[in-house]
Amino acid sequence: MGTALRTVVATALLAGLAITPALASAPAFAADGPATAAESGGTLVRTETLADGTVVKIYKLGPARYRADAFARGLPVISIEANARPAAANDNGLFLVLFEDGRTVSWTGNVTYRTPLGLYRLADGTVLELGRNAKGGRVGLQLIENGKGRGFTYTHDPVRTVWTFGKAVVVLAAGGGEFAAYVPGSAEQAPPVHLGPTQQPKPGEPAEIISGPTVTSICTVEEAIRSSFGEGWVVTLTHDVDTGPKAVLRNRGTTVATVDRAHPLDSVHGLKIVGADTLSPRFGQHTNGGDAAPYRWNDFPKIPKGCKKSAPAKPTTPPTTGTGTGTQGGQTSVVPKGGVAAGAEFGSVEQANDTALLASGAGAAVVVAGLGLTALRRRAAARG
Repeated sequence: MGTALRTVVATALLAGLAITPALASAPAFAADGPATAAESGGTLVRTETLADGTVVKIYKLGPARYRADAFARGLPVISIEANARPAAANDNGLFLVLFEDGRTVSWTGNVTYRTPLGLYRLADGTVLELGRNAKGGRVGLQLIENGKGRGFTYTHDPVRTVWTFGKAVVVLAAGGGEFAAYVPGSAEQAPPVHLGPTQQPKPGEPAEIISGPTVTSICTVEEAIRSSFGEGWVVTLTHDVDTGPKAVLRNRGTTVATVDRAHPLDSVHGLKIVGADTLSPRFGQHTNGGDAAPYRWNDFPKIPKGCKKSAPAKPTTPPTTGTGTGTQGGQTSVVPKGGVAAGAEFGSVEQANDTALLASGAGAAVVVAGLGLTALRRRAAARG
């Protein structure tokens, strides 16, 4: 049985209120809410309060059959029923998905309303093809793996249909025009990105060069190529003689991902560098997500001729002089000169210092002795 979206508006109109997401400022609601299990039918299994303050009550109606009623500021805004299949609703950008086992997933945003047919990439790298059934006119999705489609599944609900591809939860409106995706537990979240028509460039065909190559410094060259993500996406390839190759993926000027010599693979965005430690590296961008073939390959721009890697800096050593004074280990040694110095052999700085002190002491003793001898002679002369 198909699922239905029932947005209750009569109560709000009578109260003179507009139905809005009522999100960030909405207060938390009491567990019993405005409706009871007896009034709505089924057995209340739990009540959830979403991050925006919306309260959701989940009722079990039977085997593999559940209903979720959502309330904002005490007013009912969403009611969906999952009967052997998941169901979804969109309340001004707030998506609520109810599975047939009673689980729920909700998020805000991650939706595109411009949905031409063709290939789309999800935030986790999954690539889907959006197509249309030629007979019935219904839209549907198929998973693309290794360049091949795994078969279309078309919308079956008159409003929205829910799929899961790996961890990604996908919601597609019956007539197209609304395409949303959410990856539970992932820090990477984004609306489905239109990659272009189904007929993609061949895997081995290099991407178009937009600008360059341009020498940005003496031994650094750069060029920009088109990204497989589609319109507005650009990859800048930089090749430097010292730091090696680097590729930066940007969406309308905003950096999204980077690969370089230290991190040559980004499987989420399908970016890879091979030969990162050579002078002829290549950049690959996946046409269908993940890390398996096919890739489109571009050579990094060539480094200008005559460029060589910078030599590593040589360690500096303390200067030495022939003045007899040197510094080693933070200590200063004074090497005696003259006759004492001629016969001195020092095995270490400490020994040299000690010997110098001894030599100085001996010299001082000789001077004192000489002074004493002179004084005795003067006294003898006086007495005589």
